Amino acid sequence: MSNASNVINVRSLIDDRPINRFQWLVVFFGFCIIAADGFDVAIMGFIAPELKRLWHVTNPQLAPVLSAALAGLTLGALFAGPLADYLGRKVVLVLSVFFFGFWTLVTATSTDVTHLVIFRFLTGLGLGAAMPNVGTLVSEFAPERRRSFLVTVVFCGFTVGAAGGGFLSAWMIPHFGWQSVLIFGGVLPIAVSIALLLFLPESVRFLVVRNAPAARIAKIVQRLAPDLSLKDASFTMGNADAPAKENSIRTVLSRQYRFGSFMLWLGYFMALFVVYLMGSWMPTLVKESGYTLADAAFIAAFFQFGGPAGSLFMGWCMDRANPHKVLATTYALGALLLFGFTSVAQHLPLLCALTFAVGFCFNGANTGMNALSAGFYPTAARATGSSWMHGVGRIGAVLSAFAGGQMLAWGWTFSQVFAALAVPAGIIVLSLLLKNMASKGLPVQVVGAASKAMHH
Repeated sequence: MSNASNVINVRSLIDDRPINRFQWLVVFFGFCIIAADGFDVAIMGFIAPELKRLWHVTNPQLAPVLSAALAGLTLGALFAGPLADYLGRKVVLVLSVFFFGFWTLVTATSTDVTHLVIFRFLTGLGLGAAMPNVGTLVSEFAPERRRSFLVTVVFCGFTVGAAGGGFLSAWMIPHFGWQSVLIFGGVLPIAVSIALLLFLPESVRFLVVRNAPAARIAKIVQRLAPDLSLKDASFTMGNADAPAKENSIRTVLSRQYRFGSFMLWLGYFMALFVVYLMGSWMPTLVKESGYTLADAAFIAAFFQFGGPAGSLFMGWCMDRANPHKVLATTYALGALLLFGFTSVAQHLPLLCALTFAVGFCFNGANTGMNALSAGFYPTAARATGSSWMHGVGRIGAVLSAFAGGQMLAWGWTFSQVFAALAVPAGIIVLSLLLKNMASKGLPVQVVGAASKAMHH
C-alpha cells in the first residue's frame, strides 16, 4: 500500500481546477456520440416519404417501424445502465455506438417493412444504451460548478444531429437514393466508436469507486492535472461517494433514493410524452389548421430550434440556482404558453415565435433533466439511475404517438391538443417540487448550486 501522505481526492481535484483540454475532449466525444444518436433516431422520418413512394406503403404500415426503434431505445437504456455501473462507462459506450452504427448500415439492405422493424429495433437497443451513459461520463469529468452546463452542451448534439440529418437527407436522397442516408448514418457511428476505443478515457470516479489499480487511475489523473506529482499516490472520492457496497439497482431503489427516483421517472415520462407528441404531430396539426405543408414544416422547425437555446440556458441556470426550481419554473412557463396557441393560430410570425418559446421551455428543460439525474445518484449507481430515467421516459414517448393519433381521431383542433398537454406539464412541475423537498437530506453529490444549499 502507498504511504498515506499522498492521498488524492479525485472529486475535489476535478472540482477545484479549471476545465482543461482533456476534459473538453471528453465533452467533444460526448457531443459526437449524441449527434450520431440524434441523426440515427431521426433517420426514419427523413426516408419515410421516399419509402412510401417506392414500396407503396401507408403511414399506418410504417408506424410499427417507429415503435420498434422506441421499444429498442427503452430496453437498451434499462439494460445498459446497470452494465455501465458494473463494467465501466467506456466499454458500454464503445460497444453501443458500434452496435447502432452496424445495424443502421444493415438497415440499408431492407427490402420490406418486416426487415425495417427488426433492424430498427436492434438499432434502437444501441441508441438507448449510448445516450444516458454519455450524460453519466461527462458529468463525472465535469467540476460540480459547471456540471449541468457541460451536460446540456453535450445533449445539444442531439438537435444538431437530427437537424443535420434533415439537411443531408434532402440532398442525398434525390442524388443517391434512401439507402445512402442509412449508409452514412451507419459509417459515422462506427468511425466514432473506433475513435472512442482509442482516445476516450474511462470515468476516473468510476475507477476509484470500483477500487481499480492505482496505476490505471494515475494515468487519467495525470491528464487532468499534469503538474501533480503522483509518486506513491492513492486515490479516494472523499466520504460522500463511498465505494460500491451493493449493486447499482439496489441503490437506485433503496430507501434513500426511491422517492427521488420515482419522481424523476414520472417527470421524465411526462416530459418525453409532451415533447414527442408535439414534435411528431405538430406538422400535421398545423397543416390541418389551414397552413400549407411547407409552412407547417417551417413552423415545426422552430420547436426544434428552441431546444439548444433552452438547453444551454437551463444548464447555465441550474449551476447557479436550485436546479429543481429552475426546471419546475421552466415547465410551468411552458405549460402556460401552451394556452397561447388558440389566440395566435392564424398569425404566422407570432405562431413561429410561440412555437420557438415552447420548444425553448420543453426541449431545454428535458435536457436539464439529464443533468439533474446525473447529479442525483452516487457514482456507483449513476449510470443505472440516469439510464432508467431514460428508459421510463421512452415509454412516455411511445404512448404519445397513440395519444396524438387518438386526439386527431376525436377531431381535436391544434389549439385543443396543445392546451391538453398542459396537464402532463403540470405533473412534471409537481414531481420536481416533490423531489426537491425529498432531496434535502441526501449526501452532497447533488447537482450544482443545489449542493451549496444542502450542506448539512
